[in-house]
Amino acid sequence: MGEADEKVKHSGPLLPEAPSSSPFRRRDFTLFWTAGAVDGLGTCASSLFLPLILLGAGYPAGLAGLVASVALVSGLVVAPVAGVYADRWPRKPMMYVAALVAAGAMGSVFVAVALGHVVLVHVLLAAVVEQAAGATYGAAASGTIRRLVPPEGYSRAIGYLQARDQGVQIVGPTLGGVLYQLARWVPLLADAVSFLLVAVLSKAIRTDLTPERDGPPPSFTRDLAEGLRFVCAEPFLRFVVVWTAGINALLGALYFHAVFASHARGAGPSSIGLILTLAGVGGLLGALAPPWLVRRVPPARIVTGASWAMVPTAAGLAFASRTWAYGLLLGGVSLIVPSVVVVVQTRAMLVTPDRLLARMGTVLGTAGQAVAVLSPLAAGVLVAAYGGRTVALGCAGAFAGLALYATVRAGLVTGEAP
Repeated sequence: MGEADEKVKHSGPLLPEAPSSSPFRRRDFTLFWTAGAVDGLGTCASSLFLPLILLGAGYPAGLAGLVASVALVSGLVVAPVAGVYADRWPRKPMMYVAALVAAGAMGSVFVAVALGHVVLVHVLLAAVVEQAAGATYGAAASGTIRRLVPPEGYSRAIGYLQARDQGVQIVGPTLGGVLYQLARWVPLLADAVSFLLVAVLSKAIRTDLTPERDGPPPSFTRDLAEGLRFVCAEPFLRFVVVWTAGINALLGALYFHAVFASHARGAGPSSIGLILTLAGVGGLLGALAPPWLVRRVPPARIVTGASWAMVPTAAGLAFASRTWAYGLLLGGVSLIVPSVVVVVQTRAMLVTPDRLLARMGTVLGTAGQAVAVLSPLAAGVLVAAYGGRTVALGCAGAFAGLALYATVRAGLVTGEAP
């Protein structure tokens, strides 16, 4: 089947969700979901404490922070490249080989810490390799849902993946803290072992995940450009890029605004941890709602309604004075976002040919994450220059702009002309 035929096949309205079609009844989806959960727990358990290991070895805070930043940027750089190859090569081998590479990188740091020979260059290289391997795994994984569940199960499957990721963000840091108390090297060992488990689970998937191709692939640059052109040419995907990048940037700014403002009011680490926990719980509950919501509310109303609902929630942060209030308000925002994410990701899969799924996913993901990387810096500078209330109100105004944009372009969510 050619690209034009496939796009016609998948470019219609969102398909209704069958109430009883649980993706977990499918063995391969369960393996894929579990692999992501194990991966996320291991990464959360180690990444937050890697800078502490460098600090404990006598390196200054600036260098420890630089290692974390360089590693994150390396993942962003590798993702589009990995997306090209994930649309060329069999995706399952890419997934388990990437997991094995990441296991080796973190395993080497574990050995160094256990032996007491922590070297900055080694830790930096290992962190970069882990992030690059993670980006490769993510690029290959982005093309799997279409093969693992039928179209009517997309929104439920994506909702479960969102809930998994939110749950990992709640449990992972706590697990890492417990492991770190046992010994500095324990979180690193757990991360390395988790990657080995991910490799085993990924290899156990029986479904053929090889992308569809109409012939031998063109040059790398043409493949990369084709993915970018497809996203730019598809009106709905252009909408997703703008909305996702804006939301990621604003959510990041709000989170760090809450942390900075709470710290300025004298809140301790445990209180600030409460903010992030409440936000994570809100995100988890929000991720569980979309399958029920999609069956009862038109997708366009979900997108526009959720976009407008974030405006007063963000504005409330300008007038919050208690730590629990920050947490509840951020939890409210986190509760709202997953429904929109499920709707737009489901439609993005429906409008994208199989042979372009990985490139589409990495383009959207890189656009959103690249903007989010700047959020901590922007929040710190703006809070210091203008105060927390001004920053929160500014974010609320920006949310209103995104909501207006979503309202104008709502027809794209259902495949209608805006």
